[in-house]
Amino acid sequence: MKKRIKNISVLSLLFIFTFITSCTDDLNIVPNDDDTLLGEELFEDEGAYRQVIAGVYANLALTGTEGAGNSNIDGIDAGTSQFGRVLLYMQTLSADQMIWSYENDPGTRELQRNIWTAQNPLILGMYSRTHLTISLANNFLRETTDEKLNERGVSDAIRTDIAEYRAEARLLRALSYYYMMDLFGKANFGTDNDVVNKVLPVYDRAQLFDFVESELLAVESDLVPAGQNEYGRADRGVAHMILAKMYLNAEVYIGTDRYADCMNYCQQLLNSGYSLATDYRHNFLADNNLNSATNEIIFPIVSDGFTTQNFGPTTVMVNGSVGSIEVNGAEVGVAEGGWGGALRVRKEFAELWQGGDFIDDDRNTIISADRPIGIIDISDRDTGFIIQKYANVTSNGTPGIDQTFVDTDFPLFRLADVHLMYAEAYLRGGGGSATEAVNLVNALRMRANNPNMISNSDLTLPFILDERSRELHWEAHRRQDLIRFGLYTGGNYNWAWKGNGSNGIAIPAHLDLYPIPNFSLSSNPNLSQNPGY
Repeated sequence: MKKRIKNISVLSLLFIFTFITSCTDDLNIVPNDDDTLLGEELFEDEGAYRQVIAGVYANLALTGTEGAGNSNIDGIDAGTSQFGRVLLYMQTLSADQMIWSYENDPGTRELQRNIWTAQNPLILGMYSRTHLTISLANNFLRETTDEKLNERGVSDAIRTDIAEYRAEARLLRALSYYYMMDLFGKANFGTDNDVVNKVLPVYDRAQLFDFVESELLAVESDLVPAGQNEYGRADRGVAHMILAKMYLNAEVYIGTDRYADCMNYCQQLLNSGYSLATDYRHNFLADNNLNSATNEIIFPIVSDGFTTQNFGPTTVMVNGSVGSIEVNGAEVGVAEGGWGGALRVRKEFAELWQGGDFIDDDRNTIISADRPIGIIDISDRDTGFIIQKYANVTSNGTPGIDQTFVDTDFPLFRLADVHLMYAEAYLRGGGGSATEAVNLVNALRMRANNPNMISNSDLTLPFILDERSRELHWEAHRRQDLIRFGLYTGGNYNWAWKGNGSNGIAIPAHLDLYPIPNFSLSSNPNLSQNPGY
């Protein structure tokens, strides 16, 4: 079992964010604190290197040092810039699974109705938070060159650790550029080789694809073997996961079929010692850093109700599922009223669970009660089904430490996705075998106590898209999946409130990419807006 690192990450963040980073100006991010340079004096302490790399990780979970409502980026609200939350909104709320009841919350109405503009604060939050991770990684790499380590007389023992930390910093930077490529199709591009405050070039999708691929391949041998790092730290398995997902979507990103490469990394991941959690729900409970989910979760965004209080994706989803008469907060480890029915599911997602095949499927946590399945009025919280996938209770029923901020980590990448990527890559001509693809899908159904196993004839691309939704819903994959299947924009598939129509209408193709935020455009003359905005 992997070791816990939650407390290390957050305490280091609180320490490091006292110093972060006027160096973020190199990616046009303005920190709140003007006195924020990671200086030479910090690195005189050899223990600082571990703290600084942990701070890079913690930027995925936290937004600042003074509580959940604090933001360390000037002009960006904490509620619209927590990495996991805005990723969830951009990949899930904008698609066919989720509805947010409170449309006065900044940016949510536009995202879930597919009518966003370049002024949307959630889009700005994602763009800015992701670039901040890149800046933090770049700064760490600048301060850990051989030359600087020699100047400081850093011991050989610490240098061995630093080699791993540097590989992890490059991976976290590559992960950030991967999401920029997927969501925006371009990014301000800077590395540790660029001087601070330089006006940066802009990389397009093809350039970002090449960079992320080359970086992950370059650091592969320096990363801890897959599944063998501390829980919450990246290892070789995370690099292989990003590569597999890039290659699966390569036709979208660069117009080139890379399914054989996707299959290669799926096979490596399947042979890396990971295993499915013994219980599907273990992946989404407050002790998913300790229970059988540690064998399945390849990379989490850590959450802790005491030390990492934040309005991240799991806090949002657990509290958001509570508030109707059908759901009591105590059942999922939060305050009785939760957030008053903030989250519901769209009709199209609810319909994936209709019929006898999924009545007893553990993945089916939908609560229908006497509610209508459709949501005609988004403000009417008594319509539409509810879901309880995530909970702030442990696998033995103990509630989390706090009744608002949950202990449940967000599974950014997990092995079940690899099972389904293998099956899809096989169907798209990437190699592998039909028998193995069917077995991998059936392993997920068997784990969910679904008695309905599939055969070779059932294995089709439409089936895989539906099964991905059933297995991976509310894990920030859906928009990407629909785009890959050609069903996101256009009118081939319409879902409730797509395009601002209650029954869904076609949306234009340019919405496959998000706009570059206006604020970001004004800060870099090399940036240009995506077509259609």
